[in-house]
Amino acid sequence: MTVDVEDYYHVSAFEKQFTRNDWDKLPQRVEHNTYRLLDLFDAHGCKGTFFILGAVGERYPQLLKDIHNRGHEVASHGYAHKRATTQTREEFKADVERSKKHLEDTIGQQVIGYRAPSFSIDESNEWAFEVLTELGFEYSSSTYPVKHDLYGTPHWPRFKYARPEGIIEIPVPTLKLAGKQIPIGGGGYFRLYPTMVAHKLVDKYLAKEQQPYSFYFHPWEIDTEQPRVTDAPFKSRFRHYLNISKMEGRLATLLDRYHWSTMKQVYLK
Repeated sequence: MTVDVEDYYHVSAFEKQFTRNDWDKLPQRVEHNTYRLLDLFDAHGCKGTFFILGAVGERYPQLLKDIHNRGHEVASHGYAHKRATTQTREEFKADVERSKKHLEDTIGQQVIGYRAPSFSIDESNEWAFEVLTELGFEYSSSTYPVKHDLYGTPHWPRFKYARPEGIIEIPVPTLKLAGKQIPIGGGGYFRLYPTMVAHKLVDKYLAKEQQPYSFYFHPWEIDTEQPRVTDAPFKSRFRHYLNISKMEGRLATLLDRYHWSTMKQVYLK
């Protein structure tokens, strides 16, 4: 179980509506929503990995400590939610290094996991894996082997594998149906599919592939009271707001249906 800890205005779909200079002026929702998730996880006996944006971690250090102290894994989501495909190697390293150092200084423990914003490591920037290895990360979950307008590595491996740069990559799960790779890893797809269909896809994946399954989502996906971004393109608004009123209930059902743990515990043990 994984949570990408970022606020509604950090998402790539709204990057033209909000600049870095806007962030401090906007209503802040991520702290409250993440505590809601921590309570939900506690109620269902779930442990997970929280890929935390450095900008969020610096603003809410106590939240970092509470995630860690409640038995979850703290991992890095970079600092400023800038897609890796839009950064130079030097920019990427500075962004990730700042995040990692702050997370480690706050919780007093090494951070070994990383997830790129919008799964933005692909053929154009494989050097990112070298940087992550240099910074001491042991695993990444930064690729989604599907076709998508913002991300996607459809021809890359679908399951955990060792990269030549010296790091483990754990792709977001997909299910092969009729020769196509269907996204089943969570987020907007989980809100799009009917609950029964989503569960059947996960069951089929587990039975067919005999591989661990990982799920991802964001704190803003349970937040019906977040400010509405009305000037974003229709497709972006549709993806972002689709069925968020149902998400918390669907999550509770998902948490009960399967046994969940951290990325470190499931994939590195």
